[in-house]
Amino acid sequence: MRKLTSVSAVGGTRLDDGKYTRGKRAISRRRFLGGVAATTALTIVPRHVCGGPGHIPPSEKTVLACIGMGGQGHVDLFNLLRLDELQVAAVCDVNREGGGYISWDWMQGKEQKLGGCEPARRLVNEHYAKQKNLGKYRGCQAHVDYREMLDKEDVDAVIVATPDHTHATIAMAAIRRGMHVYCEKPLAYSVAEVRQITQAARRKGVATQLGNQGQASEEARVVQEFILDDAIGPVREVHVTVGPPFWDAPASGGPPPETPPVPAGFDWDLWLGPAPVRPYHPAYHPWRWRDWQDFGTGPLGDMGCHKLSTVFKALKLEYPIRVEATCTEIGPEIYPRRFEVRWEFPERDGKPPVTLTWHGGGLQPPRPEQLESDRPVRGDVYIGDKGTLMGNRLVPESRMKSYRRPPKVLARSPGQYKEWVDACRGGPAAGSDFVRHSGPLTETPLLGNIAMRVGRKLEWDGPKMKFTNDEMANRLLRRAYRPGWAL
Repeated sequence: MRKLTSVSAVGGTRLDDGKYTRGKRAISRRRFLGGVAATTALTIVPRHVCGGPGHIPPSEKTVLACIGMGGQGHVDLFNLLRLDELQVAAVCDVNREGGGYISWDWMQGKEQKLGGCEPARRLVNEHYAKQKNLGKYRGCQAHVDYREMLDKEDVDAVIVATPDHTHATIAMAAIRRGMHVYCEKPLAYSVAEVRQITQAARRKGVATQLGNQGQASEEARVVQEFILDDAIGPVREVHVTVGPPFWDAPASGGPPPETPPVPAGFDWDLWLGPAPVRPYHPAYHPWRWRDWQDFGTGPLGDMGCHKLSTVFKALKLEYPIRVEATCTEIGPEIYPRRFEVRWEFPERDGKPPVTLTWHGGGLQPPRPEQLESDRPVRGDVYIGDKGTLMGNRLVPESRMKSYRRPPKVLARSPGQYKEWVDACRGGPAAGSDFVRHSGPLTETPLLGNIAMRVGRKLEWDGPKMKFTNDEMANRLLRRAYRPGWAL
């Protein structure tokens, strides 16, 4: 039997014969990715191929696969290709190639782009050909089925940027293989899936990160430092305000009556994954799936992990004990767009109970008493016993000018993606690690969605993962899976 001797920099465990194991698979030291072909013969190997000053040799790179190559998947890919520690070896999408995806650059608004595994493969190969001064590069493989890709490709880590309803099935498949996982928000479609993914990540010890990029920002740290410095005293109330969703609302509250043909190269059955079968329609794909209860998690699931992350970190929150919601419904299959959700959190580590309220779809929070009459409410509002913080500034402005800034006591982030890659390579846990932060964080907006659906105040036992006063709500903690798709 081979003896375990040390942990590798690329996420495996080194054996005494020089090989690495990840889960139940043993792999060689890290072969240089094949498929490189120059237009002219190379008689001298460039130093960047072998490593050298300023370059990481291919055998030491963390090898990555990207799953879900729509708009956000391409955003992730663009950012990851900048990191020399990574080698993108494979891309996967149920669509070979198609149009109508949201812009890859959010600053461009709703400009539409090509998406799918083939455009992503071309992008990766063109990047490496240019980077390595080669005429051609054919090292990136394209797949339609993530299961086939995970079985065939020898990778250390994966990005999951698919619609919400398939996050858990894909992330769990990768974690069970011992792969590191970066998953777009929310972590999963249901509370039960979040809990299962979090537990699996803890057992496997893999590096994880949720795609809530704001948690790595300077503003997030400044807010936390105001709270740490006791600038507003114990916080008892927080208000989060979010405008209308950026995507267009469905034309009706029920399924479209038309059944157009599935576009060529698009595997609709794979796209459905664990969700109930229904005919294809462009009202669901691309990127319009968020409103539909079978596929998305609505505006709250879309933005909850972004907006609530700093609140959770600043106030050391974990599980709420109550949740209630008011909303206007659009239809029986559609999430509401205009709603309020209120979570109550208990005392924790000497901190008082806190009420957290989400004002969505243009609804406004109450004005802070100290806010000047000519200033609008902008940003999240933290109300403490000694003052109020709005965004990352104290109110009124005179208080901010006298206080200036809190002491800089928190480490700054090297960047959302770099955090995760460093963790994959043996560094500290990323800022939105599933186990330490983004698991309980993701459960919170999902509980809000359940409260909207049942229309009653719910009592929540987080450790036991159950509502203590509503069996209908408990049934919504889990989803029914199509045969073959259960976690």
